[in-house]
Amino acid sequence: MSVVLGLALGAGLLLAWSAFWVPAPRRQPRPECWHTRMQDTLIQAGAAGVTPAGLALTATGLGLLTVVLTGGLTGSWAIGLAFGAIAARGPFALVHHRANRRRASMRDVWPEVVDHLASGIRAGLSLPEAVAQLGERGPEVVRAPFKAFAEDHRASGKFAQSLDLLKVRLADPVADRIVEALRITREVGGTDVGRLLRTLSEFLREDARTRGELEARQSWTVNAARLAVAAPWIVLALLSTRGANASAFNSATGGMVLLLGGAAIGVAYRLMVRLGRLPVEQRVLR
Repeated sequence: MSVVLGLALGAGLLLAWSAFWVPAPRRQPRPECWHTRMQDTLIQAGAAGVTPAGLALTATGLGLLTVVLTGGLTGSWAIGLAFGAIAARGPFALVHHRANRRRASMRDVWPEVVDHLASGIRAGLSLPEAVAQLGERGPEVVRAPFKAFAEDHRASGKFAQSLDLLKVRLADPVADRIVEALRITREVGGTDVGRLLRTLSEFLREDARTRGELEARQSWTVNAARLAVAAPWIVLALLSTRGANASAFNSATGGMVLLLGGAAIGVAYRLMVRLGRLPVEQRVLR
């Protein structure tokens, strides 16, 4: 009896002691790093073979080359540094431009991809067969990743692992949703996958239509802002063709004018982009 009472007393003391301790908060998921975001952007731009480090080295080399050439031609290293910074931004701007264009085109393709999957499932194909047939009959722009999926599945026979590789090759949030829907259907079963895919197809078409209208109305404003940003640098390039004008920027005052002007233009452009940016879906099902 004393043993039971001792155990009860010990359990009570343990509960009373634990009540004074606040459980540690759950660790929040770490935000995506620059390397991960840039790798996704490179894949979306069609440059999967380029690494973020390679892109950064290319941008740095282009910037240094522009500094040397511009500084040597104009005789003003302040102007050379200004145009070098612009040139270093060029490769990143090109990659983002190509990625945005490809994402815009893919918004019209994903509903067709979902329709192909639904048709294949209705025809009695298994999930791996329905996904693999997109490499032959799907839209041209996505055939290569789905052909690679078919090869991976034939080589390994592992559907989940092949889906993971497919997500990496596509690097798209819509593709992530489609892949995870197929994965859940494969693992737990269910007869509503056709209805799910049809609903997803309708949602994607409506989203593409709405976003297309918004981007069409916004495009003239964005282009006007880009022209306003480029105009001061075009004027500077024209002025620097004359030695007297270029040498004026070699002084501390001239350098400060370039620095403050470039900072003001950069802040204004970034503010315009942020205020007018449409929401972009993140890859939460990575």
